[in-house]
Amino acid sequence: MKAWSTGNCDSGGDEWGQEIRLTEQAVQAVNKLKPRPRFFVLCGDLIHAMPGTPWRKEQTADLQRVLARLDSDIPLVLVSGNHDLGNAPTPETVAEFQRTWGDDYFSFWVGGVLCLVLNSQFWYDASRCPALKQAQDQWLDQQLSVAGQRECQHAIVFQHIPLFLQSIDEDDDYFNLTKSVRREVADKLVRAGVTAVFSGHYHRNAGGTYQNLDMVVSSAIGCQLGQDTHGLRVVVVTAEKIVHRYYSLDELSEKGIEDDLMGLMKEK
Repeated sequence: MKAWSTGNCDSGGDEWGQEIRLTEQAVQAVNKLKPRPRFFVLCGDLIHAMPGTPWRKEQTADLQRVLARLDSDIPLVLVSGNHDLGNAPTPETVAEFQRTWGDDYFSFWVGGVLCLVLNSQFWYDASRCPALKQAQDQWLDQQLSVAGQRECQHAIVFQHIPLFLQSIDEDDDYFNLTKSVRREVADKLVRAGVTAVFSGHYHRNAGGTYQNLDMVVSSAIGCQLGQDTHGLRVVVVTAEKIVHRYYSLDELSEKGIEDDLMGLMKEK
């Protein structure tokens, strides 16, 4: 019985101060959750300032200061986004991310769940770092071989750019991966038994299904581009299923997790 929270943090622009306050509220809400989340993941765009633009160091320092207030017994998982690496990442921007935040792709286990954190920028535009993309592709194949042998209870993916927003056949858009790339990746994940992909990038809630794969797109802690509220997604995993629900920061802060999700966490 596992639960974790996912968010998409983008701190910048003229609303910098508001973004800091919202991220502080998110951290406080996660710290108050009972039972404790098994981890807290931010699905990319940790800061707003792109590589080489003003205020990048200042935004990084502010975010690190706020995230340091997360309770030490709640592991923090950070996913790289396009604002973190650039729309066309380079070896230098990837190395900067690694120095600042940690690995840009990696795996970890929570109970019987295999979690894969991926650098989706390599699928968006790897023209300036083809060797890095190839390295992630080879690593991913190795990881999926473990999932494909059904040695895990569930296998899930965290990445910044969604495979798709609603349908595997939707048109190419700034906020999704191209048709050829998304289907190739989705088919690879499905064959290995991956059942969910969690992403951000869209600054709105969205998602759909492809065969047995659930594509979950969460809105942001900060800047909203649609009608959704500033919030976080709570994910509960049992032996049989993965259930998730998006909460506004106010809802999560004031009321916490609803009874039906709490009941799932008590299942044996």
